[in-house]
Amino acid sequence: MKPLIRIEGVAAPLLIDDINTDMIAPTRPRAGMTSGKMAEKEFDPAALFAPLRYLSDGTENPDFILNRPAFRTAKILVAGRNFGCGSSREQAVWLLADFGIECIIAPSFGGIFFDSCFKNGILPVVLPEENVRALAADAQQAASMLVDVEARRIHSGAFMRNFDLPEFRRAALIAGVDDIEMTLRRDAELKQFVARDRLERPWIYLRTGAQ
Repeated sequence: MKPLIRIEGVAAPLLIDDINTDMIAPTRPRAGMTSGKMAEKEFDPAALFAPLRYLSDGTENPDFILNRPAFRTAKILVAGRNFGCGSSREQAVWLLADFGIECIIAPSFGGIFFDSCFKNGILPVVLPEENVRALAADAQQAASMLVDVEARRIHSGAFMRNFDLPEFRRAALIAGVDDIEMTLRRDAELKQFVARDRLERPWIYLRTGAQ
């Protein structure tokens, strides 16, 4: 994953509630998709939002936000409530990342989807609904938005607001690593803990057979 420190660019407003992972990454062949199979990381980028992105004849839906010229290179998505709900399909996150989305701002997210975003280099930001709607109004004008991961702050026109982001998530995004890599970086600390714990509680290691 590439480091995320500052995300700056056009934000695409998609204020539709309850967009689920089936809508983000459909598994069945649809118009506009070259394949309906999405196993592992073998997926068709054209599948992203296929039910919304294409008309029944396979052509692009001109009303869908990401098909409009000003938003085809959007890095930020301003979404509705419960974004990414439904199944645990990680392909939904892969497709968004492949499109170039680096940050999703919404009032709420599906829990598994929310966690998967961090593991794949996308920052999910939860803000109050009135803030999300204000940002979406700015985004409609194709104005540039800045999400400062380091400072945990969003700027858009006159709008500025801090957002919550746990320190370990912030550090991982800035370093461009996932949870496993973050843990491996603390290998020396973990070994020190185990060595100390063996002296303090040796009976635990005898019972479990830990090495």
